[in-house]
Amino acid sequence: MIHQMDTRDADFEPRLAALLAHEPGQDESIERTVAGILRDVRSRGDAAVLDYTRQFDRLDIADASRLELSMAELDAALAGLPAAQREALEAAADRVRTYHEHQRAQSWSYTEPDGTRLGQKVTPLDRVGLYVPGGKAAYPSSVLMNALPAKVAGVAELVMVVPTPDGVRNAMVLAAARIAGVDRVFTIGGAQAVGALAYGTATVPAVDKIVGPGNAWVAEAKRRVFGTVGIDMIAGPSEILVLCDGHADPDWIAMDLFSQAEHDELAQAILLCPDAGFIARVRESIARQLPQMPRQAVIARSLADRGALIQVRSLEEACDLVDRIAPEHLEIATLNPQVWADRIRHAGAMFLGPYSSESLGDYCAGPNHVLPTMRTARFSSPLGVYDFQKRSSLIEVSAEGARKLGAIASVLAHGEGLQAHARSAEYRLGPDAA
Repeated sequence: MIHQMDTRDADFEPRLAALLAHEPGQDESIERTVAGILRDVRSRGDAAVLDYTRQFDRLDIADASRLELSMAELDAALAGLPAAQREALEAAADRVRTYHEHQRAQSWSYTEPDGTRLGQKVTPLDRVGLYVPGGKAAYPSSVLMNALPAKVAGVAELVMVVPTPDGVRNAMVLAAARIAGVDRVFTIGGAQAVGALAYGTATVPAVDKIVGPGNAWVAEAKRRVFGTVGIDMIAGPSEILVLCDGHADPDWIAMDLFSQAEHDELAQAILLCPDAGFIARVRESIARQLPQMPRQAVIARSLADRGALIQVRSLEEACDLVDRIAPEHLEIATLNPQVWADRIRHAGAMFLGPYSSESLGDYCAGPNHVLPTMRTARFSSPLGVYDFQKRSSLIEVSAEGARKLGAIASVLAHGEGLQAHARSAEYRLGPDAA
């Protein structure tokens, strides 16, 4: 059963530390396997990709060009969906696209009195790779959340890879790719797909950045190719923290905790509340509703290992705990939730009020569901348009500006012992410089 804790208890701090401790172990066998796959893909290209696709996905394909799906196949997947699924995907895509259009950064510049112009030029990445899981589960929502910000940013080409074990294709994933404007789709997965995107093969083009979730082998591959390409993040298990004042429906809150616990046995679900009676009602609701859940075993293990119902002295103390935990998802199910949101600095996404369930954020609210985990919300942000744009500085110095700046640069360069730097600046000081 889920842990129960109280901030007044003498052993609260060590118990909280133990609850939050999660060091993603580096499995040496995974590291060795992935390193070998990446070396092989880098040296043998398509031949290695075909070999690993045969080995892991049980697909015996002789010609690498057959790994790519045509736009006609994506169109057929979209057309073949039941109307309710198609409409839901399109509605979600519209909301995600609209939200991310507000994030698009613009170039800017300003001119100083002497005519020197300084600024910043914002440009999209040329080509991005999107990894989509296709083994035990399929996530069309991840396609939308990763692809749409890239397209809004103006990425010229978006290349998606998705494994199709035994040749089984998920129609909703392919339909989501079509709706989101993915340009090319390859039916490959695993570390070999990450390697193909990072290094390029005769068939799969090399990209500038790789985004999207995956298993431990995919995460390790992304970690290893970082530097050759950019990556979004190395994500940890899902997290939800619910902040309550006792006015919410305990059944709603229990199910919100389940919504993240059902992802994975390592997921974390925590409730903070000053009302002991409400915590007891949530605990009762957990026990009553859990047997009805299809993923009961996963939820039960997650709650027993990493879940907690924590009684706090006050909502002010709860906000301090939120900032320490820096959760991926934060629900503020209180009266006047904005008051408490204003006090909190560290959370991947904040859901304000009793109707703002985290599950809506996963699918269709609009903001991105790719969020920082494992306390990285202290220094990082949700995936967004800004992850697919880069910035270049603009420096256009006037003759008058060169005289003023050159004198400053000359002093600093001589101080660093870099005479060529100094002379380069001094050449532009004018005839009286000597």
